[in-house]
Amino acid sequence: MSDVVQRGSFELTLRRVLSDRAGMLSLAFIVVLALFAIGADAIAYLVGHSPVEQFRDTGLTPQGLPVPPSPEFLMGTDQLGRDVLVRLAYGARVSLLIGVIASLLAACIGVTVGVLAGYFGGWVDVVLGRLMDFVMSIPVLLCMLSLVSVFGTSIPLSVSVIVFFSWTIMGRVIRGQVMSLREREFVMASRTLGAGHLSIMVIDILPNLSVPIIIYTTMMIPTSIIFESTLSFLGLGIVPPAPSWGGMLSEAANNSIYMFAWWLILFPSVILLLTTLSFNILGDTLRDALDPKANFRPVKMRWRIWPKRSRSKGDAK
Repeated sequence: MSDVVQRGSFELTLRRVLSDRAGMLSLAFIVVLALFAIGADAIAYLVGHSPVEQFRDTGLTPQGLPVPPSPEFLMGTDQLGRDVLVRLAYGARVSLLIGVIASLLAACIGVTVGVLAGYFGGWVDVVLGRLMDFVMSIPVLLCMLSLVSVFGTSIPLSVSVIVFFSWTIMGRVIRGQVMSLREREFVMASRTLGAGHLSIMVIDILPNLSVPIIIYTTMMIPTSIIFESTLSFLGLGIVPPAPSWGGMLSEAANNSIYMFAWWLILFPSVILLLTTLSFNILGDTLRDALDPKANFRPVKMRWRIWPKRSRSKGDAK
């Protein structure tokens, strides 16, 4: 008889994550994308092309149109004769950097506001709740246009706008979780022993919020990437000629150049789609692995119009 091996929660969670094929494929793509962004300088060195260098002789046709994918330009060139592959690599660096930083900052603000609102309640909850409602009611584009007209486009401004409009979702989720945790037995025991409010929030309540924090932070990363791409597409994000996925799509849409150069739309849109899809699938995988209720499967009940008639011995014959 084999011995019973007791497994810890971390090992069980890791086994659930590793058993999810879609989650592992998404994680592998994210790792490859991160290496692609980190090695942007190496890619530019290997192909001998800068992200802003214009190859007017070899990167454009005699009619002035972009060159399709070839051995020299693996993903073709854009309307100015720049290498699309190199610009995609540098654009991945910008998108991932803004997405991760903005998501972490938004998560920190949302967790702080949500814990304070859910723990203290009363007028604190009312004030912070109205603050979240106010932020969610502000039109994003009008606010961004006003800020750009005053401060100009830049990466810090894009990160600030994304954080300002993203922390409310985390704040509402954490507020609801804290309101259910503040009346639990371990919190009441800490109060009885004389623990202060800060000690209870940091030591007792915050560790129990690790699962929703990890899940929602992971799911906010693709939202931030899409947000940054949308701002760059509208000309409110990264300053040209710095490469960005949204900026590349915007440049391809200008003068309908994509009708003659399909690769200018295909490659940036596909990598943007796969990135957001991979982060969303990874977030779902983490939610299923960390949430103990995820493996609960309700029993399917079969309904009958007529009651099942009991069979007698005569019927059996």
